[in-house]
Amino acid sequence: EAKSAALFDILLAAGTRAGLECVTPRDPAARGSHISFRHPEAHAIVQALIARDIVGDFRAPDVARFGLTPLTLSHEAVWRAGEALVDVIATGAWDRAEYRARAAVT
Repeated sequence: EAKSAALFDILLAAGTRAGLECVTPRDPAARGSHISFRHPEAHAIVQALIARDIVGDFRAPDVARFGLTPLTLSHEAVWRAGEALVDVIATGAWDRAEYRARAAVT
């Protein structure tokens, strides 16, 4: 539980720096090992991150969700994912036709 909460805090800090709205409860007792952010271009953001080998999933209409499994993810891996999230937002890397294309499964 402690590691899951720490991973959440790492990605929350990155998402906040990127200007994203966190829609996951802050209380660890009220959530699982995941974090979700709201953004109007969440689908394209998730696709841009997948292209960087960071797997999240899109929840319609505007939520990017990331699993934070403490058994398989390190603090460093989540920190790197957070830095990639900040970069994708800051540079507009998500704004490409191939990331906007909607497939049946994200």
